[in-house]
Amino acid sequence: MNSQPHDPMQMTRRHFLGRAATGIGAAALASLLNPRLSGAIGADKPVLPHFAPRAKRIIWLTQAGAPSQLDLFDYKPHLRDRFKDELPDSVRGGQRLTGMTSGQKNFPVAPSLFEFKQHGQAGVWLSELLPHTAKVVDELCIIRSLSTEAINHDPAMTFLQTGSQQAGRPSLGSWLSYGLGTENQNLPAFVVMISRPSGPTNAQPLHERMWSAGFLPSVHQGVRFSPGKDPVLFLSNPPGITNERRRAMLDDVAKLNAMKFKDYQDPEIQTRIAQYELAYRMQASVPELTDLTKEPKATFELYGPESSKPGTYAANCILARRLAERGVRFIQLYHRGWDQHDKLPEGIKSQCYDTDQPTAGLIQELRQRGLLDDTLVIWGGEFGRTVFSQGELTKTNYGRDHHPRCYTIWMAGGGIKPGMVLGETDDYSYNVVRDPVHIHDLNATILHCLGIEHERLTYRHQGRDYRLTDVHGNVVKAVLA
Repeated sequence: MNSQPHDPMQMTRRHFLGRAATGIGAAALASLLNPRLSGAIGADKPVLPHFAPRAKRIIWLTQAGAPSQLDLFDYKPHLRDRFKDELPDSVRGGQRLTGMTSGQKNFPVAPSLFEFKQHGQAGVWLSELLPHTAKVVDELCIIRSLSTEAINHDPAMTFLQTGSQQAGRPSLGSWLSYGLGTENQNLPAFVVMISRPSGPTNAQPLHERMWSAGFLPSVHQGVRFSPGKDPVLFLSNPPGITNERRRAMLDDVAKLNAMKFKDYQDPEIQTRIAQYELAYRMQASVPELTDLTKEPKATFELYGPESSKPGTYAANCILARRLAERGVRFIQLYHRGWDQHDKLPEGIKSQCYDTDQPTAGLIQELRQRGLLDDTLVIWGGEFGRTVFSQGELTKTNYGRDHHPRCYTIWMAGGGIKPGMVLGETDDYSYNVVRDPVHIHDLNATILHCLGIEHERLTYRHQGRDYRLTDVHGNVVKAVLA
């Protein structure tokens, strides 16, 4: 008699846990398949790209905490004549406020303390805080009219990454892993790195669901790289285990999993075999990738004084370039610390010290190495900041609360028109008055650059088809090269 409990109502606890574990191991891809087709396992793999793409990969420079557009990109010189004036009700328009400012008796206008100058062939206005970004401004497409729906960090960041404020949906990187796979069978399709601010700023927490695969197969989850001897957790062999012994163990486990697959025909079992194999190959590829000692001195000079320190934003920018060279599909850098509710002038200076030169260095090096034309680089946060001050306003200090109605991001390379500014806000950088761009529009445009029609990249889950842009979104054709 076959002792295997095929009836799910009669499944033992051991058998249940054994089957449930087949979804674990999201640190790898289905690399036993053709690496260019390893984005999904199963018959429902979409046929992508839908048309010839301009970009092959993405580097998403996520500025977690929400940079102030008023102090970096959205120049409003006339506000200096309105210092401490009450924000007009006609401008605010009854907008909901966070609990941090809803109790304020007044909403005084806080002009930026920082000087702006025009740069590049198009004469783009940029803050004095971004001298290195100013050198590459002709490569950038700056969108000043982005808007979102959430007013607090967690739902806003979740919405930015997944197209929904509710947790559980796949992130953008996971959608691209599912749809396009990777070009390097020795590395994941989706890599995440996180850096902390060097100064005394408020660093909002980041949850792993921001790079989750959601309801997509687990192989598409982002793999986090950390500084130190073990960039990927649990990848190295434990003491006493040689590569030869690990190889023999994997071969035996593969045979056992093959027997399970014969019994259950569960595709996640095949996924698990593939994940083990990729993890084995990553044992050689990841240490070589993350070893920056062979980079020339000029590289560290380009990315700035913090670039030789593992785990900094600058060092992660160098790793992002190395990952792009190796064909990784989606590379996401999170830099925390932009949540400046008070002491903004001090905090934003520190943040720009951390990020300005490395970001510009990345753009320059991608251009020098011939990678920028097919690498889409995106810089921005989850929402903007208010024109009115949170808390006490003085001539040398102010804070800014969350502001979802308008903010600024920029894009470069990978099919995006360089040296342009799209969109305009009102006199207070409070409402969009020209060329509005919603988060769904942004994601539709990103997918378009990679040859994907956003309405057609779907996945059926619990009886309905889901997509990154939900039932919304339009490609912003004005920014396409």
